[in-house]
Amino acid sequence: MNPYFRLMRLDKPVGIYLLLWPTLWALFLAADGWPSIELIGIFVAGVVLMRSAGCVINDYADRKIDHLVERTKHRPITSGEISPSKALLLFSGLILTAFGLVLLTNSLTVKLAFIAAFLATLYPFTKRWTHLPQLVLGASFAMSVPMAFSATIGDVPISAWWIFVAALIWTVIYDTMYAMSDREEDLKIGVKSTAILFAQYDRIILAGLQIGLIIVLLKISEIFEMSIVYDISVIFSAILMIYHQFLIKNREKKACFQAFLHNNYIGWVIFIGIALSTTQ
Repeated sequence: MNPYFRLMRLDKPVGIYLLLWPTLWALFLAADGWPSIELIGIFVAGVVLMRSAGCVINDYADRKIDHLVERTKHRPITSGEISPSKALLLFSGLILTAFGLVLLTNSLTVKLAFIAAFLATLYPFTKRWTHLPQLVLGASFAMSVPMAFSATIGDVPISAWWIFVAALIWTVIYDTMYAMSDREEDLKIGVKSTAILFAQYDRIILAGLQIGLIIVLLKISEIFEMSIVYDISVIFSAILMIYHQFLIKNREKKACFQAFLHNNYIGWVIFIGIALSTTQ
């Protein structure tokens, strides 16, 4: 498989989906129904470009340590298939292309895009100096929410920030599960994460975050006056969260990674609830 394709993780699209779902939540809630085809196209393309750019800069930042981890030792930069300079050129090209898409919206969305790009670039480097890189990633992913509202209605109302918070909490949850699968290697090489910070309390803290996410999702139902269909989707999401707790109960690497992947279904279920509620 082409190393540039692998560098952008286009062979592993779950990251695209995890970023896409909150974006679609926001677009449909902002439009109170179907967004314009143009906006859907801009944001879907933007999600693919920014997730790809995030993967490239992540591998560039981790190029000297990825070879120490079994799961990442074959990544294109650390294995020598792609030089760091070429990776940076690719990153720049992806960011500039995404910025070109944002220019098709409005000035407020452009300003928000600068914040999103900064957070996406900062995230991989935060693993060196804080145990909360998942929080930075969550803020980066959640920036698609105010951008979606801005592009749709030209403003970011207070109600939009509830969706931002939901996206942020959800990202911390699933990326902590992801980090749990790498915890042993990360401890050896000195990489920090919430999985290391939470230590033996990881499942309890994740359960608290999951409960918090459910509360925020129900608050969104109240604020946007959603139908019973959305509330049912939140209930299904809660059931999925219980299943994820079951998967990580023994903190086994493959099971924790499976829980991370399975979070995609939470995004999908919530989107279905929002779409059906706003388009009735």
